[in-house]
Amino acid sequence: MKTLNRTNLDAPTYPVRVLQFGGGNFLRAFAGYLIDAYNKKASQDLGIAVVKVTPRGDYSMWKAQDGLYHVRTKGIVSGELVNQTDLIASITQIIYSYTEWDKYIETAKNLDIQFIISNTTESGLSLSNNDKMDATPPGSFPAKLTIWLHERFNYFDGAIKAGCTILPCELLVDNGQLLKALVIETAQKWELSTAFIDWVEQANTFCNTLVDRIVPGVEKEKLPTVWQELGYEDHLVTEGEPYHLWVIEAPDEVAQALPLHEVGLNVVYTDNLELYRKRKVRILNGSHTALVPVGYLYGKRIVRDAINEEPLGNYLSKLLSEEVLPTMNMPQQELQAYVSTVMDRFKNPYIDHYLISISLNSFSKFKSRLLPTALDFITRFDQPPPLISFALAATILFYKGTYKNETIPLNDSPAVLEKLEALWTIHANDLQMIAKEVLSWSDFWGQNLADYNGWTSLVAQFMTEIEAEGMEASLAQLLK
Repeated sequence: MKTLNRTNLDAPTYPVRVLQFGGGNFLRAFAGYLIDAYNKKASQDLGIAVVKVTPRGDYSMWKAQDGLYHVRTKGIVSGELVNQTDLIASITQIIYSYTEWDKYIETAKNLDIQFIISNTTESGLSLSNNDKMDATPPGSFPAKLTIWLHERFNYFDGAIKAGCTILPCELLVDNGQLLKALVIETAQKWELSTAFIDWVEQANTFCNTLVDRIVPGVEKEKLPTVWQELGYEDHLVTEGEPYHLWVIEAPDEVAQALPLHEVGLNVVYTDNLELYRKRKVRILNGSHTALVPVGYLYGKRIVRDAINEEPLGNYLSKLLSEEVLPTMNMPQQELQAYVSTVMDRFKNPYIDHYLISISLNSFSKFKSRLLPTALDFITRFDQPPPLISFALAATILFYKGTYKNETIPLNDSPAVLEKLEALWTIHANDLQMIAKEVLSWSDFWGQNLADYNGWTSLVAQFMTEIEAEGMEASLAQLLK
């Protein structure tokens, strides 16, 4: 079997214009994939220098492949199966910062670098006790970036043109502004000049972003089969769904400098990221949070299987169309189109997305993903939303930890687990009291939900029906 590299396979080599912190499955199937598609479709030449920011793993296999790898795209688009493979040639340089610090610093002197991308996980946007300016490298990603920017500031004598557009992909609200604040905090801690801090703020654009693509990757035991299909031994091959979305909150100049949206990629430049975040949280994430307890108690274990079960699929469709969409002040046609993509993603035959794996912190997720919709629904229609209330009833029953003599592996904060365990222990089968206690938990919800007329009795009614008749019969009754 051939080894994947630029000797065995003819592929373009692009000049480095993008600095990327991190090279895991997600960024390989997201930023690397999108920039490679842009290069091909628009005849551009954006090469990426990937920096390994954590000590574990040195990307030596990726270096041996000269930065090349494949992305396999598998799923459903508009009801049609998609199964394609792309060779990604956008990675030009790979730097392991723990042994190649000099090479990392040298990239700061490259004026062609205009864009910085990162995905260092949510915990990566934080500082470390090991953040020392003379460390090679310091502990945290923001500290590494601060040193790089300071080197660039000094080398180009504070020129505005040396500034970069910075696009963090970590899944945190206002990720761009958070990263900027951490860089400035680090600079102040190290007593760097006011002129440098001013340059960071004025010459560089830190963009808030929202990213979305499911990238399960390729399981290790499946690699030999995948290599046979590729015709090359590719240790960095990854796999993702067809859907992708990159929302970038940025001024027009950024969209003009990096017009990914002009070549058919689902990249959106906007001055209001919150609208897209709200759409994703309430529709995509809200659907997951509603489906988990209802689908699990129904007897399903995988998202795809739950959606393809007609009552469960109908339940989720009705929840979205009758309770979620009417509370959102966005163009309904646009929302309906997004709902269609979500349902296609849930039905992806190539991804086994287990309900139990997305049940993590379901109570907290209900608070952030479904409660805002429920409160908006009450404000608009002066009654609690029945379908979301049914999901809350199922969630409370799910947190009993057992159903039909089967133990449910619960995973949530200690406070939530202790609260629900105590309620089920103290009140046993008094479902009305359990519902009342849950909705009255003001310290958790931020308000007393039992104050809303009829909500407690509705949730208790659904809990009673599910316990007495089972999820399948209860769901059938609800959908009538």
